[in-house]
Amino acid sequence: MIVRIVLSWYPQLDGKQLPWSIAVFPTEPILGPTRKVIQPVGGVDISPIVWVAVLSFLNEILLGPQGILNLLQRKVDL
Repeated sequence: MIVRIVLSWYPQLDGKQLPWSIAVFPTEPILGPTRKVIQPVGGVDISPIVWVAVLSFLNEILLGPQGILNLLQRKVDL
């Protein structure tokens, strides 16, 4: 996703050519539908930024110091 954020700054790059296709093809099934819901802002595709934010949030909620999985693990250890 981080590579896709950088690639969104350069819309003239062809995502079907190597080495860009390595980052484009695996992420496009997720970013394509997101792009339909969240339109580009100022010509810049912000869908990868949205996904990085969502994944960071989920990581913190599930695995952070006060995350659900850590709290469950502490409860089991007691």
